[in-house]
Amino acid sequence: MTDETEAELTGATSRRRPKASVDKVGDRKLKPSTMMMGHGYDPVLSEGSLKPPIFLTSTFVFPSAAAGKRHFEGVTGKRPGGADGLVYSRFNGPNQEILEDRLGIWEGAEDALAFSSGMSAIATLFLSMVKPGDTIVHSGPLYAATETLIARILGRFGVHWLDFPAGATREEIDAVLSKAASGNVALIYLESPANPTNALVDVEAVAASRDAIFKGAKPPIAIDNTFLGPLWAQPLRQGADIVVYSLTKYAGGHSDLVAGGVLGSKEHINTIRLMRNTIGTICDPNTAWMLLRSLETLELRMSRAGENAVKVCEFLRTHPKVEHVGYLGFLEEGSRQADIYKRHCTGAGSTFSLYLKGGEKEAFAFLDALKIAKLAVSLGGTETLASHPAGMTHLSVPEARKQALGITDNLVRISIGVEDADDLISDFEEALKAV
Repeated sequence: MTDETEAELTGATSRRRPKASVDKVGDRKLKPSTMMMGHGYDPVLSEGSLKPPIFLTSTFVFPSAAAGKRHFEGVTGKRPGGADGLVYSRFNGPNQEILEDRLGIWEGAEDALAFSSGMSAIATLFLSMVKPGDTIVHSGPLYAATETLIARILGRFGVHWLDFPAGATREEIDAVLSKAASGNVALIYLESPANPTNALVDVEAVAASRDAIFKGAKPPIAIDNTFLGPLWAQPLRQGADIVVYSLTKYAGGHSDLVAGGVLGSKEHINTIRLMRNTIGTICDPNTAWMLLRSLETLELRMSRAGENAVKVCEFLRTHPKVEHVGYLGFLEEGSRQADIYKRHCTGAGSTFSLYLKGGEKEAFAFLDALKIAKLAVSLGGTETLASHPAGMTHLSVPEARKQALGITDNLVRISIGVEDADDLISDFEEALKAV
C-alpha cells in the first residue's frame, strides 16, 4: 500500500484534498486570480469533474473507528489545527474547505474560515476572544449591527468597550489604548474604510500603539476589510492579525448569497474554529460553491466597478446640488487621510458617500428618482446600489452618535456596479433634477 493510499483510507486528509496544488510555473509564482481557477481541488477525487460538485450531505463516513476518534479530536480541540478529515457539516465540508483555501490566497493568510454571514463571522470572532470583564477597543463608526453587538449584546454579559474615530492620529489612539490597558483588552477591532463615512483607519499606527503600550500579551488586531478587500487593501501587511469579510459583498458579487469570512494566522483561526464548531456558524455547501464561482471573476468585477466609480464621482463632485463626495480618490493631498491611503491602499474602491445639499427630503427625492441604480442596502454587487444610512442601516444608532460620526440626513451611500459608466452618469444626472 502506498503512503498516499494509506492516507486516504485512514482519513488522514479530507477526500477533496489535492495531492498537489499548482502555485508556481517554473520560477513564477502564480497570481491569486489564476489560482482561483483550481487551487485546493483535485478533479481526480470527484470523478474528473472540472468544477467541485456540491456536497449536499450532513455527515461523512469514517473509514475506521480510530479515524473517527482522530477526526473528533480535531474538532474538539484536542488535536489543534482542526479535523484531520471530513466529519459533519457543522464542522467542515469539501466545498467550504476549498473555499477557505482560496480565501487565504489573496492576502497571504495562513488560514481562513467561512461563515453563514458577515455578522456570524464577527459574532463568532468576538465570542471566541472575549469573556466577562474584558474590553474591546474599536474604531468608529462601525457597521451598525457590529456596534449593536458590542454595546448592547456583549455589554449585557459584562464586556466593555472604548472607541476612537476612524481617522484618529497616533496620539489619539495612544490615549484610548492607554486608558483601556488598565483592564484586560481582549481585542482591538477596526473597520476601514468606516461604514458609511469612508474614513480610513491607520492600521500601522494602531499596531505601533498596541505594541508600545502592551508589554506582555498583546491583544490581536482584527479589521473588517469588506469595502476594499482583497483587491484594494490587504491589512495583514500593515500589522493586522485577523481580517474579517462580509463575503456577501465583493467576494460573492452578484447579490444572490449571504456569507462571511475570517482570515489570519493558524493560531487565531484555530481559536475561532473551535467556537464555530460549537455554535454552528459555518456557511452551507451551496453557498460555498457559489462563492467559488464568484472568486473566479473577483478581480474582473472589482476592477470594472472601480473604473466606473472614478468616472461617476468625477461627474458628481462638480454638480451644483452636491455638497461633497466622500470618495477615497478625492482625498486632499497632504491630509492625514491621503497619507493613510497611500500607505494602505492600492485603489479607491467603488463604494462612496454622497452628501447632497439639503437633508432627508432631498436625499429621499434623489433616491426615489433613480432608474438604473437600485434602492437597496448592501454593496459590492454587479449592479449599482444606493441607500440612506441614517434612515436605514444606521437607524438604530442614537442620534447624538450619528451626528458625532458624520452620519447625516443628507448622506447617501452608493456602491457602483459593472454597468456602463455613461449610463450611470445619466441616471444620477436625471435623479439630481428631482432634488
